[in-house]
Amino acid sequence: MSKDMDTLIREDARLIILKALAAQVDERLHSGYLAEELSRFGIDRPREWIHGELDWLAEMGAVTLVKPGPVVVATLAEKGHRHLRRAIVIEGIKRPSRPGE
Repeated sequence: MSKDMDTLIREDARLIILKALAAQVDERLHSGYLAEELSRFGIDRPREWIHGELDWLAEMGAVTLVKPGPVVVATLAEKGHRHLRRAIVIEGIKRPSRPGE
C-alpha cells in the first residue's frame, strides 16, 4: 500500500530534523532554525506544524524538548542517534541512506 504525500513529507521532515540536530556541536536547535533547514529541502510549513513534529519526535524518544517561550528547543536523544546510525528503525521517520549512497 502506498503512502500519501503528507505522510511522506512528515517522515522526510523528521529525518531532516534529526540530521540537523546531529550536525550541531551541542546537538540542539530551536524551531526557528529547524524551519529554515526544512525550507532548504522544500518543506515550508508553519511553526505550529514544526512544533507538532517535534512533539511527535519527543514522544518516540528521538529528541528531548524545552519550551522556553514561543520557540521549542530540541536536543537529539540517544534513540535518535541510533536511528541515524541505522542501528534501529523508528517507524514514522524516513530511514537514512547507507553511507556512500
